[in-house]
Amino acid sequence: MEETYAIRRYEQASALLPLRWQQAAAHIPEEEKGQAEEFRLRTGKPLTVLLPDGEKVLCEELLSMSVTRADLEQLCDTVTGYSRYAVGDTLSQGYLTARGGFRIGVCGTAVMREGRNTYLRDISSAVIRIGRERQGVGAPLLSALWKVGRFHSTLLLSPPGGGKTTLLRDLIRLLSDGTAEFPPQRVALVDERGEIAVMHQGTAQMSVGSHTDVLDACPKAIGIPILLRAANPQIIAVDEITEAADLQAMIAAANCGVQMLATIHAANRQELERKPLFAEVVSAGVFTRLVTISVVEGRRIYEVEEL
Repeated sequence: MEETYAIRRYEQASALLPLRWQQAAAHIPEEEKGQAEEFRLRTGKPLTVLLPDGEKVLCEELLSMSVTRADLEQLCDTVTGYSRYAVGDTLSQGYLTARGGFRIGVCGTAVMREGRNTYLRDISSAVIRIGRERQGVGAPLLSALWKVGRFHSTLLLSPPGGGKTTLLRDLIRLLSDGTAEFPPQRVALVDERGEIAVMHQGTAQMSVGSHTDVLDACPKAIGIPILLRAANPQIIAVDEITEAADLQAMIAAANCGVQMLATIHAANRQELERKPLFAEVVSAGVFTRLVTISVVEGRRIYEVEEL
């Protein structure tokens, strides 16, 4: 069942490709379709697919065929419905979102104004991320994250690509919908890079629960206070703590009685403890649970500990 779902997601993502590349995308083994993580288009280079062991040209017969600027223009037009102006804010940040829960990273020439990028022109490459949900992956962890009748603020830890965002999304869904053991919670999500809910024209393309409010494309340090005022949340969720300003906003939320759910990059707790930001996280006392994700023989292992 999971393999069938993974292949279907691959095929849905391939439908976003320029027409002349869609046939090439169809002619790879089913096993690789189920493992594929991204399509990568770069002008002057063949189209590749990212697999667990690296990038692979989609079709050896097409090695002499290169991605063109026209291909990238067609991709952007398909994703935006021929209205790039309407998505100028996210395009200036280097990404677009497509119906179905797909996020497209975009590179090109930045158009700077007053010290900030306001647009991207002359698109030179694009990455179609094949987002997949793994519903239920967070269910075995809930009892360890819930104590004395409430969810306890939790930090999810893994290196890039380790599965933090997938686990975060499923925990948001479980907390929002509730389970037979735990009641539904009002969850507010700051989806700064559009990777968790994957909003498209105001609708979440990924399952984030029926009691979840999403603030899309907003920096965490700005979004957390907005949600505190606007959404009356019991839990605020964010992805990738990277700056001290993020943490300060979380401290303010915690002081208002709101629980936090967030992710941070590190291979393990030892590496995390060497990061100055983590020392601030611990000393602030915002989080009381740490979930470390590791991969052993191709399987993800989740370890919960108290902070």
